[in-house]
Amino acid sequence: MTTPQETSLYRTLPLGSDPTLRRRYMVIDEDIPGNFRFGLLLEELDILAEQTALAYVRQFYPEARVVTAAIDNIMVRHVVDVTRDIVFHARINHVGRSSLEIGIRVEHAGEPVTHIASCYFTMVARGGESAGESIPLPPLDYQTDQEQQRAAKALAGRDEYRQRQASLLEPPSREEYEMLDRLHRAQEEPGFAGLAAGRLVADAWERMYPEQEYVPQRIFGGYLIRRAYELSGICSELVAPDRSIIAAVNRINFFHPVRMGDKLHFTSRVVYTSESFVCVEASIERVSRDRAAKALSNSCLFTFVNVDRELNHRPVPPIYPATYREDARYLEAYRSYRSLSGHYRMI
Repeated sequence: MTTPQETSLYRTLPLGSDPTLRRRYMVIDEDIPGNFRFGLLLEELDILAEQTALAYVRQFYPEARVVTAAIDNIMVRHVVDVTRDIVFHARINHVGRSSLEIGIRVEHAGEPVTHIASCYFTMVARGGESAGESIPLPPLDYQTDQEQQRAAKALAGRDEYRQRQASLLEPPSREEYEMLDRLHRAQEEPGFAGLAAGRLVADAWERMYPEQEYVPQRIFGGYLIRRAYELSGICSELVAPDRSIIAAVNRINFFHPVRMGDKLHFTSRVVYTSESFVCVEASIERVSRDRAAKALSNSCLFTFVNVDRELNHRPVPPIYPATYREDARYLEAYRSYRSLSGHYRMI
């Protein structure tokens, strides 16, 4: 049996020694802290997660493929220094019936070693004639206490996600109802000039071409989430008066594959704000080539933080939901934000 240690993969992004690559990862042509294209990092992480999972799966199914099912809880603990190399440490933490959880630690190499983020990808092994059937996988051999703890954490994370999804269907608590009621009452006051949630939306259309394919007949999921992230960053600036940088990826779900020729409708909405933080919900809807079918391809929730030039937190204004659907989005983001901020210190 294979141990988690034996599934490890390492990769270095040589930003410190490659000026061309370093410039590609810069947001603007200025020397400021946190000047880094996080969307490109999401692409690299998705590729590495797939390679890690595929190396394990193809020991048993040489023709199998793996697809990304979800990305959960990427907490940005330190902003990236675009002048320093980034090292990725990937490892399979747990193998289920046909799914694998890949943990990736992202850090700056050298002195001092800086922990940038820890990321968790859920991949699913596919086989069959069209690589569309889930295939059973043998389990890992968890030998050390740390490996057993990581496997237990992966299972607990799945249970927590199911509970979180179930909680979204729960009606508001008394505290949550009073919070929403205050927001609605404020909009009835004479001279109300607050930010209406319904106006804080950005969208874009794009058609998929061969250069976006990563595996045959499938558009690269990393490209899709990069585009969703970039639009969400622009959307967050509708609220953030200073400078908006990423604080966390709350969750990204992959529902339906996207194929060459599909049209995609990217939509990002500011759904919740608190202190210096802005939560943006993004969705990707695919329209088939014959325009006969529509489906939700991806849903994402990102948390950004408004900072000044030196990365000091700066406040953002509250937003005001007005409809039932806006209330639901506000409440979902509020609960997700509370869950993350209660477990981790965001930048």
